Amino acid sequence: MASLRDIKSRINSTKKTSQITKAMEMVSAAKLNRAEMNARSFVPYMEKIQEVTASIALGSKDVKHPMLISRPVKKTGYLVITSDRGLAGAFNSNVLRHVFQVIQERHKSNDEFAIIAIGRIARDFFRKRGMNVILDIVGVSDQLTFADIKDIASKTVGMFADETFDELYMYYNHYVSAIQQDVTEKKLLPITDITASKKLTSYEFDPSAEEILEVLLPQYAESLIYGAILDSKASEHAARMTAMKNATDNAKELINTLTLSYNRARQASITQEITEIVSGAAALE
Repeated sequence: MASLRDIKSRINSTKKTSQITKAMEMVSAAKLNRAEMNARSFVPYMEKIQEVTASIALGSKDVKHPMLISRPVKKTGYLVITSDRGLAGAFNSNVLRHVFQVIQERHKSNDEFAIIAIGRIARDFFRKRGMNVILDIVGVSDQLTFADIKDIASKTVGMFADETFDELYMYYNHYVSAIQQDVTEKKLLPITDITASKKLTSYEFDPSAEEILEVLLPQYAESLIYGAILDSKASEHAARMTAMKNATDNAKELINTLTLSYNRARQASITQEITEIVSGAAALE
């Protein structure tokens, strides 16, 4: 049985740990509010650019663009979004496990795919397994702007244009609520799943539709990446807040258990001391 000093030491260390996890929970809650606001404020822009893109791409039968046309797949690209740090529950592991399983099922050789990693966790995960990480970015700000990821988004779209890979899939955690984040797979390129808008909006284009698509489609693909990162950031803070709350609750439960053990050990120690005193007094009589 542990001594009173050992139990007291464990109680003190657990209390300090619970203070840290509680502080991290509060920080994540504050960051979540801002990240959720950023993700939701981007939705109207994303809906509008998708509406305009669909109007041009589907409204003109003569309009053709390489980003809209499927080609024989020789190499597949995977854009994986994770965080730079852990302590977020299953936030990172769920995405990485899903992507790893997909790659194992679809490909027999590392030459058949390439990985673009956003976040230190994803980069390190795939590099440790000897997979081809052709592009990565770490240290993405919690309050990121489009300028922060413009470079990697442009390079990713450019790699499809110069046929570094023939299709691109994106994986990230979609924010549903503070307690639910769903792993999401989205085919980013070629843009074959774009649907016509239900809104009855008529557009007149100047210059031609082909010239507009030449500029608009890369921006649309880059916006999808930016929106996914915003969504992933909200999911990350929600997952970390939940994980830290669970850690704090577990610490409190452990403190209660240790306190009970401490009181029992202290009571046993006092009882033993009283017994020894009484026995000593009786021996002197």
